[in-house]
Amino acid sequence: MIVIEPSASKFETNEASVSSDEHLLERISATENRITRLAERLERSLDLLLRQAQTSYFDRSLLKALIELLSEDGLLQSDRLEQIWNKRCTEDAAAQEEALQRGKLRSRILSRAPTAQREAFEKLIVEGFRLIDDLQHSKAIELLKQAAELAPDDLELTLFLGQHLFRTGKSKSARLYLERVLQANPEDEHVTMLLGLVCADSGETDVAIDLLTVATRKSPSFAGHYGLGWLFFSENKLAKALREFKSALSVRPSPEAHYVLGCFYYQTNRRQLATRHLRKAIEMDMAFSEAVDLLAVIYQQDGRDSLAEKTLAKLAGSKSTLEPGKVTHLFQNGASCRGSLMSGTGKRFKQLLREEALKPFGGLNN
Repeated sequence: MIVIEPSASKFETNEASVSSDEHLLERISATENRITRLAERLERSLDLLLRQAQTSYFDRSLLKALIELLSEDGLLQSDRLEQIWNKRCTEDAAAQEEALQRGKLRSRILSRAPTAQREAFEKLIVEGFRLIDDLQHSKAIELLKQAAELAPDDLELTLFLGQHLFRTGKSKSARLYLERVLQANPEDEHVTMLLGLVCADSGETDVAIDLLTVATRKSPSFAGHYGLGWLFFSENKLAKALREFKSALSVRPSPEAHYVLGCFYYQTNRRQLATRHLRKAIEMDMAFSEAVDLLAVIYQQDGRDSLAEKTLAKLAGSKSTLEPGKVTHLFQNGASCRGSLMSGTGKRFKQLLREEALKPFGGLNN
């Protein structure tokens, strides 16, 4: 069979080819324009970043010069300033991480919303977490409690409530939620430790000792060992208490751990050892007023008034009168330790215990 191609078809092919080439050229030109605009934007952004870096450099230089000047005049303690600055930076970074983790937790809880009353549950969760971000914790917890009643099997929500109530010192309420979680996960040593501290705070010594012993065997922690040491001291089991306080120091070498041992040795009339640990606590944190005051009292009782005055001079703004009866410490009165764990502990230790106990959970409750 002979196929005859019209003579005009060859011109149609050439026109299609030309049209396609022109279209490609237009697309290439548009892409080049976009790349050019993007390059210009990047150049402006880099220029802005450079200016900000220069401004930050000049600000830092000015601040360093000011700090040096104030330090030379004795108006500023540079070591203490550095400690405060590092602490603030750490707290800011932790706050950002906590906000991120809370957002993830909220998403997981919402993904498990119960079929029944789903809309009400979601509303309570969203509003509750929003109030936490706005630092309206009391209102937030009330809403989250209502949500937990709608989803009693949501252990993550239940645990979050228990953690938050523990942090805010509401031990009785926290216990209800922590017991639910531990019943479902009896091998969870972190929940076991939290519940042990809650029981210690409620005065249930035997239960607390059992729980904290199990928890520290699986996962040693400062909070767990300190709680056990405090409980043993309250029962006048000094050897066991000392063992736990030393374990707390080995787990978390810190000014607080040294201060605990300093207070223990002072209360048991071993002043040389008390002095050693109190000095170490002050070396690690020059703003540790409780350690400074107790060390100064020891020096005064030993007749070394000049050392007592020098010790107090390390603490800016100290107005201590060096009256031993008025300087309190952790174990000043053995009978006082028979109250709750938190009531027998200073503000600094309350905060530290809660932070250490909640650390394995990612610190979602600030």
